[in-house]
Amino acid sequence: MMWILVELALMLGAMTIFVVALEVGYRLGVRRQARTDEPDKTHANALHGAVLGLLALLLGFTFAMAVSRYETRKTLMVDQANAIGTAALRGSLLQEPYAIRTASLFRDYVESRLQYNAAGRDDAKVNAAEERAARIEKELWDISRTILTEDPRSQPASLYTQALNEVFDIREERRFALDDRVPGAVTVMLFVVSMTAMGLIAYSCGLNGRRRPLANLTFACLIALVLTIILDIDAPRVGFVTVSPESLLRLEKSLNPAPN
Repeated sequence: MMWILVELALMLGAMTIFVVALEVGYRLGVRRQARTDEPDKTHANALHGAVLGLLALLLGFTFAMAVSRYETRKTLMVDQANAIGTAALRGSLLQEPYAIRTASLFRDYVESRLQYNAAGRDDAKVNAAEERAARIEKELWDISRTILTEDPRSQPASLYTQALNEVFDIREERRFALDDRVPGAVTVMLFVVSMTAMGLIAYSCGLNGRRRPLANLTFACLIALVLTIILDIDAPRVGFVTVSPESLLRLEKSLNPAPN
């Protein structure tokens, strides 16, 4: 809820900045109008057209970066659920009492991953979930090492170890994907170019003596909305656009034994 309020504040703030840029640009254009000839107007129109083209390029580039990262996070969520499920099935092939112990540990591991997803921006909860996962991984690995020490040719233990390695790798990949954001410099540049484009549009209007408030305000609102959506997609733990943990929830349900 807090992040939604932050996003609304950001959108309103961007709109306010754009409106100010429109007003300043228009007034500068009006002041310059009396001393402006047709070549100056043509140059101003060409300049604001070029900046709008640059803005479109940056918006498309940044939006593609944010969506690409979102798709990566979504794919890794499914991959993690599949990897844990595979390792749990291979763990059930181990001799007793290891099979029972691995089943219990994998249930706890899925729970730790769900806690990690639900932690949001709370660093304490994120770290607690990661520490719990690391402890469980150590216990799972100790089981593999114990069995292979007793019987290095154990095929079930070898398959279990291979699946366990993939589980460990994907946990780190997911952690990296959640921390992988659109560079802050790109976001700042996008806001600066957007503000400049608004000012130049209004400056051209001022040179021609026509404010065109409805069209300019509509354009400013649309750009502010697009920027807010980009920021929302680029915030993996909060906001409207987040990766659903449905795959892990289904896995948790399948790993928990049905009541008699």
